[in-house]
Amino acid sequence: MSPTTPASALTIAGSDSGGGAGIQADLKAFAAHRVHGLSVIAALTAQNTRGVSAVHVPPVDFLRAQIEACFDDFDIHAVKLGMLANAEVIHAVADALERHRPPHMVLDPVMVATSGARLLEDSALQAMRERLLPLATLVTPNAPEAELLVGCSIANGNDAEQAAASLLDLGAGAVLLKGGHLHEGNRVVDRYFDGVSSEEFIHARLPLDAHGTGCTLASAIAAQLCNGLSLANACEAGIDYVARGLQQGYAPGRSEVLVLDHFGAAPHA
Repeated sequence: MSPTTPASALTIAGSDSGGGAGIQADLKAFAAHRVHGLSVIAALTAQNTRGVSAVHVPPVDFLRAQIEACFDDFDIHAVKLGMLANAEVIHAVADALERHRPPHMVLDPVMVATSGARLLEDSALQAMRERLLPLATLVTPNAPEAELLVGCSIANGNDAEQAAASLLDLGAGAVLLKGGHLHEGNRVVDRYFDGVSSEEFIHARLPLDAHGTGCTLASAIAAQLCNGLSLANACEAGIDYVARGLQQGYAPGRSEVLVLDHFGAAPHA
């Protein structure tokens, strides 16, 4: 890599035909952080700001071919995982990551779309626990996703701490448990745990309905890891990036659902 060549980050996730989440949001976040974005499409969705109407999972051999093409030619500093619809896909991705061992892997355990559409088959949940969590530098669940992964309810900060400890026990290197689904007044508290230290990142709760925030956060963190930030600092910077993007978000479709303004959120703007 020459001094002028940006670091490369790879997203393995689903494509959002509406452009607000998934692969499309990931690549926008990578570019905003001046990181070269690579993509492996693990699922195709017919999707807009109103919801998901169809999902197609390409053949797993094609998934493997995409992954190998990326690792064969690029020096990949971080991998971000998003929508992986079934156990076969998860096993194929885990096999590739175990073989290539990228320096960082950020797992966004996408299970249910904001609209309520289920994006992960029931049979895949155990595969995610056993194969992907032990490979993750960081896992970034919201409260419902963490509840599914650890099998307990999360209603408050104490529950969040216990769930994070359980995720660390399952092998994750660190946990950023997002607080958007927890009712903690007029603020959102995102909680970071790595088994040694813990931090709380607090922002005002915004009165809006947004799309693609989880994808964007995980990708921004992966990009900041490519740029040399420590894990906790990358989480803080990623959260700040999403907060700025939400404050300047816009509604591109016919619904009132917002997507992030990556231009206004860009850290170098």
